[in-house]
Amino acid sequence: MSVFEKFSSGPQAKRQKIDPKINESSLSLSSSSSSCAHWYVLHGSCITCKSTVDKSHGRAFDYIFDGLQLSHEAVVLTKCFTTKFTCLNEKKLHLVLDLDHTLLHTKEVPRLSEAEKYLIEEAGSTTREDLWKIKASGDPMEFLTKLRPFVHDFLKEANEMYTMYINTKGSRVYAKHTLELIDPKKLYFGDRVITKDENHYTKTLDLVLAEERGVLIVDDTSNIWPDHKSNLVDISKYNYFRLKGQESKPYSEEKTDESESDGGLANVLKVLKEVHRRFFSVEEELEAKDVRLLLQEIDFELNEESVE
Repeated sequence: MSVFEKFSSGPQAKRQKIDPKINESSLSLSSSSSSCAHWYVLHGSCITCKSTVDKSHGRAFDYIFDGLQLSHEAVVLTKCFTTKFTCLNEKKLHLVLDLDHTLLHTKEVPRLSEAEKYLIEEAGSTTREDLWKIKASGDPMEFLTKLRPFVHDFLKEANEMYTMYINTKGSRVYAKHTLELIDPKKLYFGDRVITKDENHYTKTLDLVLAEERGVLIVDDTSNIWPDHKSNLVDISKYNYFRLKGQESKPYSEEKTDESESDGGLANVLKVLKEVHRRFFSVEEELEAKDVRLLLQEIDFELNEESVE
């Protein structure tokens, strides 16, 4: 469900809780093309005044709805409204998750080591619900995707506290195939999937329709978020298959795996729960809360404990 569909649906009683303090004059859009701000554009045409709008005006949000383009003012307003809506009505924050080495690990079948080739037969079998063979239509290359231990429980619990996005440097086709394994009914992510088609060299929160003060990021690579490190919850890199140049045996060859109860996702979930608890501890103070400050507090406390 897109953010626009979400705002137009749901019980009226819940929507009445929202009281965003926004100047009404800022919302008035004239039908005259000369004064229209072209806030919402679809396939190059302003939804309000029907004028043709250049692609340089605002930013594309094709991942939500094909051909959708928002002006900078519309983005700011939508982020503000989304944060107010989810905080006040649902007691939810926003969470952006990486795919590779965070939720799963994928490797090309031809690049499996000799000691890993037994996995080809096990992929998708009745004995393995965490290992799958994927192949895109028209692509001769086959891949094995190994889901990280605890991933299903992690997503289920995180979904109670956060509206979740995927942000990956992989392609949209790859994201589609892997998400069919962890979210086949689109219960967790819906269409909130940002791929390399939207990312360029780094990742950003610009395309996440929520204020940065209410967004957490979980990624195994911190330097890919140069402008949003204060929103980042680091997670240990999940490597199941053998990596190039690796000397020690990987999980795949040892026929073992990361701990479910004390692995990367389980440890990150504890942080996510604590940030959520502190953010909503005093409802009257929600406007002033910021997940970035809460992460600093938690990091400081954990460092103090380690010193002691």
